[in-house]
Amino acid sequence: MSEESAAAEGRGAGESGPDPRWGMVVDLNRCVGCQTCTIACKHANDTPPGVQWRRVLDVECGTFPDVERLFMVVGCQHCAEPPCVPVCPTGATRQRADGLVTMDYDTCIGCAYCAVACPYQARTITHDREWFYGEKTVQEEHVYHDERVGVATKCTFCVERLDEAREEGKVPGVDLEYTPACSSACIAQAIHFGDFNDPGSNVSLLALENSSFQMHEELGTDPQIRYLYEVPNSMPGREPDEDDADDAALSDPGNALAGRRQEFWDWRAAMNFTLGGMSSGLAVVATAAHFHAGLAGTVLVWLYVMAAAIMAAGLFCVFLEIGRKFRFLRVLMRPQTSWMTRETYAVAVFYPAVAADCLWPHPVLHLAVGLSALVFLYCQARILHAARGIPAWRAGLMPTMLIMTGLLEGAGLLAAAAAVFPAVVTLSAPSLAISGIVLAVLNAVLWQRYVADAERSGIPPLSRAELRRITPAMRVVGHLAPLVLFAFWISAANPAVLLGAGICAVAGGVLWKFVVIIRACHQQGFALPKMPRRGSGQRAAPARMGL
Repeated sequence: MSEESAAAEGRGAGESGPDPRWGMVVDLNRCVGCQTCTIACKHANDTPPGVQWRRVLDVECGTFPDVERLFMVVGCQHCAEPPCVPVCPTGATRQRADGLVTMDYDTCIGCAYCAVACPYQARTITHDREWFYGEKTVQEEHVYHDERVGVATKCTFCVERLDEAREEGKVPGVDLEYTPACSSACIAQAIHFGDFNDPGSNVSLLALENSSFQMHEELGTDPQIRYLYEVPNSMPGREPDEDDADDAALSDPGNALAGRRQEFWDWRAAMNFTLGGMSSGLAVVATAAHFHAGLAGTVLVWLYVMAAAIMAAGLFCVFLEIGRKFRFLRVLMRPQTSWMTRETYAVAVFYPAVAADCLWPHPVLHLAVGLSALVFLYCQARILHAARGIPAWRAGLMPTMLIMTGLLEGAGLLAAAAAVFPAVVTLSAPSLAISGIVLAVLNAVLWQRYVADAERSGIPPLSRAELRRITPAMRVVGHLAPLVLFAFWISAANPAVLLGAGICAVAGGVLWKFVVIIRACHQQGFALPKMPRRGSGQRAAPARMGL
């Protein structure tokens, strides 16, 4: 059953006042890592192989003899400010009045934007039917959810139980049959569920009376899972040591806290950003060259057609990426918040403007094409930046870098066209060369700042290593070569030099986009800003207070 029924607005069990705010309190000292909650979740939600909405991390830290091991329950945090909701282009990801973030499987197109926007690695997408033993069993066939194939799925706090509790006057968190499966099954009573809007609820009292933290609180998501890390009057918590989450620890892919590479957006997404950036950049640069560098109107229209063809190839890659391809028009449903939707509307203006300009060339239509291409480029830049679950993408410089790279790539394509068709693409040589030089310098400065500020921007060490690895090539191919070749072309006027400048300008953009999107794309990972004191050596629990 689709979860839009679960998304109905409603009040908590027995509530006649304000809407409840459902959430959890997880006691890190009580969790024994038995995985009962993960099994209960899988059983209650019939998730297929490889999909686990409730997980328990096995965290080991320290160096012998000062070592510690603890277990951390993770999953969707049902944030008060969920990053996954505004980015969704279809409205499939919603937030109810009680704060629960739910999914409408009948509306989702499987674009995975919500998955890369989530800082808690709480989203999964299964593109094919999968069975635990390779072949389907009667039980699996009976409970399989076809509506969940090719779409994003996540924990819903067992929302059907909560809605049933409201109808029957029960209290989730107290009446176990109406409590999320993970909480009601926990053998150590480490997972508590309840209403944070009720000051007398179990979760409100636990959060009030104990020291707790929210994971990634600094991101402003206000997650509704709070973690207890102390035992009052018995075991105080501790601040993390430097080696608990330093670069050495988080550079180990086996570390449970280290973010893995996202696999939702692959080479197809990289192709979209690459082809989309260079095509829109070409349209913008060509428009500027027409009005300021003497590019003929007939040639301008020809370049628009070229840009439209390149952009179409990029958009086709996006079409290949989505899980439910025949729902692709639903991408138009969220222009108020989703940059993906806004990009689509820019496309809807760009192509008719190009077609009209081909039939009736006019300066007004030239401007319409150039402006819609610029809007498209800006939307693409904001799409990646809004993916808050990938630190390398949400860095503050990312939108500017994508825009400037797109313009440099556009200048490179224009230069290549002028080199290959010198009798057709005629324009002011100094203007094109100076534009290429300025854009190459700007891109070099931006890249240098991006890499230098990577640690301060929260980019994890595994991603930083990828960025450092390509920086020498970027400096030579993407920045120095275009700058030198454009400068040399002013005096040499050699088509081969101009062609080389254009190729290098494009190659630099392609290089860093592919690396950033499919290599330096590690997810946020998990964090323990406070830790329980349990282990050996200096991390051992102190003697009981008062004894």
